[in-house]
Amino acid sequence: MQPLSQNDLLSLETYARQRDDFRTRVLAHKRDRKVRVGEHVTLLFEDRLTIQYQVQEMLRAEKIFEPEGIAEELAAYNPLIPDGANLKCTMLIEYDDVEVRKRELLRLRNIEHDVQLGVGDRVPVKAIADEDLPRSDEQKTAAVHFLRFELDAVMVADFKRGRPVTFRIEHPNYHAEVQLTEAQQKALVADFD
Repeated sequence: MQPLSQNDLLSLETYARQRDDFRTRVLAHKRDRKVRVGEHVTLLFEDRLTIQYQVQEMLRAEKIFEPEGIAEELAAYNPLIPDGANLKCTMLIEYDDVEVRKRELLRLRNIEHDVQLGVGDRVPVKAIADEDLPRSDEQKTAAVHFLRFELDAVMVADFKRGRPVTFRIEHPNYHAEVQLTEAQQKALVADFD
């Protein structure tokens, strides 16, 4: 997938007129790009459209219309677009109760390094986490992480052929596994183009 350029973005005025329709389209697009791994972890797989939406929303919220400001937003968000040999996602650790969330984020330190993607019978690959800055320390982990899964050519081919794809978390305090549905796998296959 190609990174976004300023030419791919709508002006603030045009975006304001099209925002509701654009949002509806993006939410429908995201439906099969959302993967729950256990009860408390969600992986939201990013692509060009989801990142365009995030950039447009940032530009709108911050009222950014100068080329330099737009370029800064693109530089921040473009790394989240897959480049053909990987999948990229936002990982959310979700607990509704604030006190439970605080306790669990302490127990789940470094969980971002324990997420794996398996394709068929191939050896699973571990997520590469938070390349922009570390989000776990001695006190806790963050509730949001950015993950990248690098696949070799054989894994990509197997993924495209419909071999089973599994996400697994093997953390001392959180164990979960999920296999992609057919709709999820079909949605994510496009990230390899």
